[in-house]
Amino acid sequence: MEAPQLSEYNFNVDISDIISAISKIRDTRWLKPVLSDPSQRNPNLTCEFHGTHDHRTEDCRQLREEVVRLLSKGHLRDLLGDLAKNQFREREENRKNETEEPQHVIHMIVGGVDIPQEPTIKRTKISITREKRTQGYIPKDALTFSDEGIETLSQPHNDALVIFFLVNTFQIKRILVDPGSSANIIRSRVVEQLGLLDQIVPASRVLNGFNMARETKKGEITLPVNVTDTTQNVKFHVIEGDMRYNALLGRSWIHCMRSVTLTLHQMMKFPTKDGIKTVYGEHHVAREMFAVHDVAPASTPSASKKPNDKQTMK
Repeated sequence: MEAPQLSEYNFNVDISDIISAISKIRDTRWLKPVLSDPSQRNPNLTCEFHGTHDHRTEDCRQLREEVVRLLSKGHLRDLLGDLAKNQFREREENRKNETEEPQHVIHMIVGGVDIPQEPTIKRTKISITREKRTQGYIPKDALTFSDEGIETLSQPHNDALVIFFLVNTFQIKRILVDPGSSANIIRSRVVEQLGLLDQIVPASRVLNGFNMARETKKGEITLPVNVTDTTQNVKFHVIEGDMRYNALLGRSWIHCMRSVTLTLHQMMKFPTKDGIKTVYGEHHVAREMFAVHDVAPASTPSASKKPNDKQTMK
């Protein structure tokens, strides 16, 4: 994958200053020599990074690759504009939140492999960028998505967005974010693991799926859902039975968060008083949850045998 152009980073300085800063970093890798014949080089094209003729500095592939590597190690960030600095800081905070282990983790209860913020009144700007970005082009409060965000994903894919959230001291995995659902749904077995069965409010209501299959809910429960340190009280319909996911977050939660969700990018972004926050999907989990397998005809189990129903907790 080709490294981005330097103009896409919103540096506050010109290329000469970037190269000067790179030369002072001990972690900088030595340049690979230009292999072209000196007599065939264009004297009108100069690369400050190589100190020779052959190509323009802004087109230098080695320079762009070195900038990517140094930025990933924390170098050169003081030369970036505020928007770019916030994006790097946001990524690091998300990684930090993912590494902090909660006291309990609820995985898939029926088996399988585990691998109120107040609403913002100001209108949110949304931008999907595909062309070169220049300093000052993207508004500070815009929710931006670029093709760079899908470079690390297995392509092509048609996967749903699956995340995890916290409820008190529990981390609950396999949460489907579904803009096509008008309801938030959680399995009764998950509520049982949370120790909150006594908080379910009985309510008789039938939920219809996309194929009009009906599911009678057990009741309703309101839970404090924490996603990247942003907590909202969410009302869930509690249902019994097995699903491929532990809970489903529908449009009511998505709209309350003022979130923009892109399954292609496997992420969602939403505005907070502290800036834009990003939630990354668990891509590999989504693929396992919705994988299509050939199902062999199963024999009818004996009435004396009960299915093996284990739960996994940490």
